[in-house]
Amino acid sequence: MIRRLALALVLLAGPLAAIGPDEILPDPAMEARARALSRQLRCLVCQTESIDDSSAELARDLRLLVRRRLVAGDSDAAVLDYVHTRYGDYVLMRPPVSDRTALLWFGPFLLLIGVGGLLVIRARRTNTRPAAPAPLTEAERARLRNLETEQ
Repeated sequence: MIRRLALALVLLAGPLAAIGPDEILPDPAMEARARALSRQLRCLVCQTESIDDSSAELARDLRLLVRRRLVAGDSDAAVLDYVHTRYGDYVLMRPPVSDRTALLWFGPFLLLIGVGGLLVIRARRTNTRPAAPAPLTEAERARLRNLETEQ
C-alpha cells in the first residue's frame, strides 16, 4: 500500500517539478489555462520538452511571461501569437505548415516513400530470371564430345 502511494506521489509530482510555487497563479482556472499554453510551447534550451516540463531558466521565464499575459487579459491565441512572434516557429510544439516547415512536416513521409521505392526496384531486379546461356559453338561441342568419350 505504501509503495502504491509513493508511486502515485512520484507520478503526480513529476509534472509539477519544473514549476516553482512562486509561478502558480491563485486562480485555478487561470492556472489551468497557463499550464495548457505551456504544454504547447517548446523549451528553446531543452528543445525536446515543453516549457511546462522543463526546468531551464529560459523555460521559467517563458512560463512567467505566459502567466503575465494571461493576468493582463490576453486570450490564449493572443498569448501564443505573442510568444510565436518573438521566438519564431520553433517555439511551438506543433509548428504551422508553411514553406519553411514543409520539410519538417513532410520530410519523413517523403523519405519513407523514397526508401520504399528503392526497395521495390531492388526486389524487382533480383527477382528477374537470368538470361539464357549462349548456345555452344561448334568447337565447344567437339571438346565436350572428346571429354565424354575419355571417361
